Amino acid sequence: MSFIVLGPIAEDGIKVPKCSFRVPAGFPSPAADHIEKHISLDEILNIRAPHVYLISIAGDSMLGAGIFDGDLAIVDRALEAGHNDVVVALLNNEPVCKRLCKRGAQMILLSENPKYPPRYILEGDELAIWGVITNSVRRHV
Repeated sequence: MSFIVLGPIAEDGIKVPKCSFRVPAGFPSPAADHIEKHISLDEILNIRAPHVYLISIAGDSMLGAGIFDGDLAIVDRALEAGHNDVVVALLNNEPVCKRLCKRGAQMILLSENPKYPPRYILEGDELAIWGVITNSVRRHV
């Protein structure tokens, strides 16, 4: 799975209405009667420029983590990547999106799709963790 960097997020976002109810996946409710306040998506997604970037995901290796081909992922470069985090990395100068697994001194990049084997980081490999994925956004149309 690879990615395309779309760039940093602007600090000032547009405010959109937030309704005070959860939407059932059945018949719609008149939302205008339930507007609680106006919020911005950058507040919901905890986006703080300049260390937060959007990337476009390509591939199907992270399906089990809920990250699909074409999704937008929010990457925080200020977070230190830890065991089990989903990261954006450069492995031998190739961009990847994988789950980071640390077993002692051994680092492994795991796919969340059984079609793809684990990638053990070996001596001579160059691994640079670019950031931790904190959220993803999927378009449904």
